[in-house]
Amino acid sequence: MTGTPERSQSKLTELDLRSLAIEIKRWAKELGFDDVGITDTDLKTHEARLNNWIAQGMHGEMDYMHKHGTKRTRPEELVEGTKRVISVRMDYAPSDIKQAETYLSKPKIGYVSRYALGRDYHKVLRNRLKHLAKKINDRIGEFGYRVFTDSAPVMEKALAEKAGLGWIGKHSNLLHSKTGSWFFLGELYVDLALPIDKAATNHCGTCTSCIASCPTQAIVGPYQVDARRCISYLTIELKGSIPVEFRPMIGNRIYGCDDCQIVCPWNKFAQTTKEKDFTPRDNLTDRELVELFNWTENEFLKSTEGSAIRRIGYQAWIRNIAVALGNIAPSIEIIAALKNKAVELNLSPMALEHINWALERHENPR
Repeated sequence: MTGTPERSQSKLTELDLRSLAIEIKRWAKELGFDDVGITDTDLKTHEARLNNWIAQGMHGEMDYMHKHGTKRTRPEELVEGTKRVISVRMDYAPSDIKQAETYLSKPKIGYVSRYALGRDYHKVLRNRLKHLAKKINDRIGEFGYRVFTDSAPVMEKALAEKAGLGWIGKHSNLLHSKTGSWFFLGELYVDLALPIDKAATNHCGTCTSCIASCPTQAIVGPYQVDARRCISYLTIELKGSIPVEFRPMIGNRIYGCDDCQIVCPWNKFAQTTKEKDFTPRDNLTDRELVELFNWTENEFLKSTEGSAIRRIGYQAWIRNIAVALGNIAPSIEIIAALKNKAVELNLSPMALEHINWALERHENPR
């Protein structure tokens, strides 16, 4: 844990901590966060659900979901001395978020999950959280803390729910009644016994729009997602071949999937991001599949610099687009693009397998 907490802990009264919590929330808003809440570290209920999910193998190849043991669900084990978690939210919805569904109906367009169209959120939120920690330090002296943004075994949605930032919906994403679900989360683990906020209550009701809309039926029940079927998992987390049975269902989604968010009624209240770093990049936003497929590895690296997309690597990028190309009506242009890419010297067997699958669908349409 960063800092030496002994320096300031004994000096803070309950009144000091209440006052500090108010200031922390003000500072967070000044730093560009759209909401902030504080919670304790008790995640017993969520731990039981996580263990059951893993026991059923629904995490797929995401071994990091269990390899840290109970550190994910017990913050004080991950960071010794943790007493509270400051949870923050930052909206990322672009101005045309309500038109996202229209791009899915254009099979020649490569659909990228809206969260990945701007700058990598990990860097943006992490830097802001570090600034928040510095403001706390400047006010009370050194204290113990650690910053997280989807970067360690942290139950960020569970913590955010307990901190009052929203409730976990039936699609497993966090929802807020005034802003929907198009937002990022970040955490500051601290050793300060700050007053905690009231947990959010669930407002999904009888709605099952997200369950019905999932292209691969990955939402196998309310609040339960089988990652092995999820397009976000298949196009981002999965390192090897995408199972053949899911490829036709992927459509033109080349990085992630937003279907369950697009149909969610609460997203009619989505707030357009105020963060300039999340402004969609023209070279990644709703481009022709063939254009993206024709990128060399160097072009891919250059075009995705500072983007979350880069982390999947060039071979998975080609894999994903090959699948999308295989889902389009046959054309001479697409067949030529697939054949040209197939002879690239640096192509992996995994990427080539998906190209050959797409070629087979074009040359022998059913």
